[in-house]
Amino acid sequence: MGWFSKRKVKSEARQADAAVVAHLEAFLRTRRGVEAFVELPTTVTRATLLLIAFDGEWTRRSVESVEWARKFATRHGLPTYDAGVVGYPQRMRDYNARQRRAR
Repeated sequence: MGWFSKRKVKSEARQADAAVVAHLEAFLRTRRGVEAFVELPTTVTRATLLLIAFDGEWTRRSVESVEWARKFATRHGLPTYDAGVVGYPQRMRDYNARQRRAR
């Protein structure tokens, strides 16, 4: 019950997951032409979901699993790609270059 209780950890994890879902859904609501790119976990990072809009604007969030990312994309009707297989679209690189020039 004291310091080593798992309740607090589970509660914090649920809150973090809810924040991730809220952020991803807000990105979907405010952008058009969004596609999903699933990045596999590594020894250092969890699986990530990268959403890229038609103009190259993007957001990336760590998610609990590759399966979760695919279900999220399917539930929202997004085309889904494996980033390790297809790579990242040119429009994302172009967007990043525009942002660097703007700074």
